[in-house]
Amino acid sequence: MAIINYSAYFLFLLLSTVLPLFLFSCSEKVEAYRFGEMFANHQLHTFHVVSLSSLQPAAVCSTSAQGSKNICKLLPVAHKYGPCSPLKKGKSKFSIARQILIDDENRVKSIHSKISNKQSPVADSTITLPANSGAYLGTGNFVVNIGIGTPEKKFTVAFDTGSDLTWIQCLPCNASQCYSQQDPYFNPSASSTYSNIPCNSSVCTQLQLILGDTLSCNTTTTCQYQIFYGDSSFSQGDFATDTLTLSSSDVFPDFQFGCGHNNQGLFGSTDGLLGLSRDQISLVSQTVQRYGKLFSYCLPPTSSSTGFLAFGCEAGSSSTLQYTPLLTNQNDPLSYYLNMTGISVGGQMLNISESVFTTSGTIIDSGTVITRLAPTAYSALRSAFRQGMSKYPMAPSPNSIFDTCYDFSGYSTVDLPTIGLNFEGDTDLNVDQSGTLFQASSTVYCLAFAGNSADTDLGILGNTQQLTFEVVYDVEGAKLGFGAGACS
Repeated sequence: MAIINYSAYFLFLLLSTVLPLFLFSCSEKVEAYRFGEMFANHQLHTFHVVSLSSLQPAAVCSTSAQGSKNICKLLPVAHKYGPCSPLKKGKSKFSIARQILIDDENRVKSIHSKISNKQSPVADSTITLPANSGAYLGTGNFVVNIGIGTPEKKFTVAFDTGSDLTWIQCLPCNASQCYSQQDPYFNPSASSTYSNIPCNSSVCTQLQLILGDTLSCNTTTTCQYQIFYGDSSFSQGDFATDTLTLSSSDVFPDFQFGCGHNNQGLFGSTDGLLGLSRDQISLVSQTVQRYGKLFSYCLPPTSSSTGFLAFGCEAGSSSTLQYTPLLTNQNDPLSYYLNMTGISVGGQMLNISESVFTTSGTIIDSGTVITRLAPTAYSALRSAFRQGMSKYPMAPSPNSIFDTCYDFSGYSTVDLPTIGLNFEGDTDLNVDQSGTLFQASSTVYCLAFAGNSADTDLGILGNTQQLTFEVVYDVEGAKLGFGAGACS
């Protein structure tokens, strides 16, 4: 009986010593697993694990989803230079990239010069901008198809929230007066609904005020327009009306547009421009009875996929829309202003005073490619991004816009720090991985942001950071919404 008690005693000692160690070891493993899970979730929140091939366009077009609400009028959106575009290319991928960045620099200079209200022409080695120009550079990268005339003729036009006047190239238009386009020029005499606007009409007077143009009439008493862009591109011709067709059920008679007989510049092979500013002659204002000044778009993540331009409603993104107030600047009443409040990198808010953003002001613009920030804000963003990318070799910048580039030779995937742009109303634009970098060469990718020359220069939310989001412009409701995953 005593032996049995000793055996039980030793068994008790064994269990009391080993079992806690075993349980402690299990507890450590559980806690380690939980910590690893938390770390993994943190990594997902702070970094994008990106396949480089996903950032590169394919050779063929892949049609993306285009919203979910059938009540919207949706126009497919394609990148002007991609395989989904109806326009012919003819240049190498990276020569196109260089041209895009040159055009972008000129556009930003045009915007900044316009806002500065300078009284004399601005001149440097790249642009000459008339002081009275009311337009931004008209070289948007995204195109849609619209119909003009009766019978309807289709035209491929760049759409631009920074432009007011819609215009297309029209006959008569010889080689010395017009640039080459893929579609036939519009023939006004072949449309039964075309009409020139009289010079002495109130509409023509309003056009003069909008364009800052005092030479809008000619000897035939037909209202004339002339619009100049920041890279010396221009369009001149008759201010006219005709039927605009967006679909079989969306037809707008007496739509006011420019019938251009003298057009030159960096418009590619597009047939013209679709103006989506707040102005009275923009498509947004002219279709107010049907669409209520409500439109949205989703820009595709690569040039080999498509997005949409929608009128009259929210087209429907895969996530809840977040809204921020849409503001008006009395010195620039036609642009779409937002109140940016902060920037985060890797899930951490940067130490940037909100006054940095209010000093410069910020507009959202579909035609600017690279987002421009006040130098103080950009410096903080660049520093945090470089820290998050410290394991990758930096590369010399192939373009003056960029100063933070990386050579990804030998890499198939990279870890990109997440970037969040914060706006009034606790609205966050968590930039998609496709909107973080700009591919400058076969192996070099650059941070797709740039700093302005001064903190007082206007900030611009460019289209690269808008990729894959449904961006909703509720002009009458004075709010702008972001919805992630709308056309990815």
